[in-house]
Amino acid sequence: MYLQYKATNSEGHIITGTVQAESRDELIASLRKQKLRPLTIVAAKGKGGGKSAGFFSLSVGGGGKGGGKKVKLQDLVVFTRQLSTMISAGVPIVRSLAALKDDSESQRLRDVLGGVTKDVEAGHTLADAFGKYPDVFNEVYINMVRAGEAGGILDEILKRLALQCELDASIRKKIKSAMMYPIVILSVTVIAFFGIMLFIVPKLAAILKDLGGPEAKLPVYTQALIDASSFCTSSSIIQHIPGLAMVPVLNRLPNLIILAGIASIGIVYLLKYIKTPAGKYKFHAVLLKTPVVKTVILKIAIARFSRTFASLMGSGVSVLDALSVTGAAIGNKVIEEELKAAAAQVQAGKPLSEPISQSPHFPPIVAQMLLVGEETGQIDTVLIKIADFYEEEVAVLIDGLAAVIEPVMIIVLGSAVGLIAASVMGPIANMSKVAG
Repeated sequence: MYLQYKATNSEGHIITGTVQAESRDELIASLRKQKLRPLTIVAAKGKGGGKSAGFFSLSVGGGGKGGGKKVKLQDLVVFTRQLSTMISAGVPIVRSLAALKDDSESQRLRDVLGGVTKDVEAGHTLADAFGKYPDVFNEVYINMVRAGEAGGILDEILKRLALQCELDASIRKKIKSAMMYPIVILSVTVIAFFGIMLFIVPKLAAILKDLGGPEAKLPVYTQALIDASSFCTSSSIIQHIPGLAMVPVLNRLPNLIILAGIASIGIVYLLKYIKTPAGKYKFHAVLLKTPVVKTVILKIAIARFSRTFASLMGSGVSVLDALSVTGAAIGNKVIEEELKAAAAQVQAGKPLSEPISQSPHFPPIVAQMLLVGEETGQIDTVLIKIADFYEEEVAVLIDGLAAVIEPVMIIVLGSAVGLIAASVMGPIANMSKVAG
């Protein structure tokens, strides 16, 4: 089981982490061997107590000493490359870790490397030492390091890990860049909608009534806008909620504020549900059925699968172990379950290309290239080519989406502004003509 601990070291600093242990007693004994004094030990939330690998990163901060601070992906890339270079040059791991700890610009990474160095000095493997900080070194990173230590090719493995970190950082940067504009526009739109409905439309409705009288016939879209504003500014909803109608403060809140609060609570509970295994699976299934989003996710997943699986196979990891680690690294539970089913068929004696060819999410080219790799004994080489191809496809797709999103948002916002202007100015102009 996975246990989360908080302990103090000889200097009095508090250190936290998550490790796998058979019992609390075993963990306490392990901490005391490291000259740590346990303070609290609780069951970790979720396997490893940290975040599983997602689409775009190999590392996220948060666990271990200095919880709440994150290790930037670029800092992890630099550390991984430097560690690979030092190990290749024959520098002992402990000396390498100590030197890199002193040179790191990240305080969080320095704290983590301090703990890792002590663990390695105490006789732990590098992979086990990294495993105590699952929010910094995720499952893929740890398993690849373990494979490198077992195969005697740790320096080569670290080079591949650094490359994966760089590629993930590049994809993440492109996606953030593409999403920045629509997020800003959407935020401005929501704020503007609140302002218009709560403050502007009620005053305009009063002006229209003064000009046309209570019997004036307004255009359908104008009347709809006024009715919507009237509903948003009134407090009729709270009267229908038992218990809340008796609270004076809530009785004065507009419906729009009440609806926004209910929606916020619903979103919070939805996010909590998505974090559960069942909720996460259903959410990922919905993403794989959503137009446009489905295409981006599948291409990223295939690229991630190909590169991670190729790296593990090239490191001498068995197919079954490689499939297990790769499935957890992809970041989509639906595809992860497919890879588990594929691993079962491989264990039964079938080639991997056969179950992959039956998958509704992997394109035929992946199965065909896998078949070629199995026949030639070069699966890792073939899969790296697939990864390169799909990573380029992802880059092109994201650039294309970024180019399309801006004009689409401008058209949508322009249409909304035009509709509001027509709803307000049209009746005023008509009434002015009648008055004239």
